[in-house]
Amino acid sequence: MIVLKTRRELDLMREAGRISAAALKVAGEAVAPGVSTWAIDRIAHDYIVSQGAKPAFLNYNGFPATACISVNNEVIHGIPDKKHILREGDIVSIDLGAVYNGFCGDNAYTFFCGKVSPEAERLCNTTKEALYVGLKQAVAGGRVGDIGAAICEYCVSRGYGVVRDYTGHGVGAHLHEDPSVPNYGKPGKGVRLIPGMTIAIEPMINEGVEDVKVLRNNWTVVTADGKLSAHYEHTVAITEGECVILTQC
Repeated sequence: MIVLKTRRELDLMREAGRISAAALKVAGEAVAPGVSTWAIDRIAHDYIVSQGAKPAFLNYNGFPATACISVNNEVIHGIPDKKHILREGDIVSIDLGAVYNGFCGDNAYTFFCGKVSPEAERLCNTTKEALYVGLKQAVAGGRVGDIGAAICEYCVSRGYGVVRDYTGHGVGAHLHEDPSVPNYGKPGKGVRLIPGMTIAIEPMINEGVEDVKVLRNNWTVVTADGKLSAHYEHTVAITEGECVILTQC
């Protein structure tokens, strides 16, 4: 069931989104060679709590951390670890959210650890651009398929694989709500977008094939061919005009 948000609820989601975005920013600033993913997770956790919010991911379906930190060929759901030390040239996807007064924000960004390869930089830039291509389609009267089709065409035409096993989603009082927001689809198909809807749009784009697999920890998703993956995400509100990005600092 899709839940439309009231003006008061949208105000709470703006604050949850602001905290989520700021936490992502401070976590990203800590990305550097020699730093553990666990240390970055603690920085994100402490910031969220300092703002009077709660980490949305911590203990969600048993996930053991504040942030999903996925490095290089890890697509999503990487578990922070004291032994996972970042190296020069890594690309580091951080995905996190905050719960404020009962409402969630959710966002992700892929950061560079020092100087990265031209191939990694191109992948990340394309994925970030694809997010904004998708956002342009997130307008009242449009369809979820318009978003996915735009993202998919943009990335496939540049030679990348679009992950299909995981999607964006509705966000609100729950971290994951209806509708699903795939990064592929057909224009004019799928759920109609209505003012008051709040959704997370999150391209997960692979350097190689679209196929992925889950590691034995039952969380971390990696590319099937071992090539790089990038991930960017915003929570947005559908309005009468352009969508409003809720996860902005």
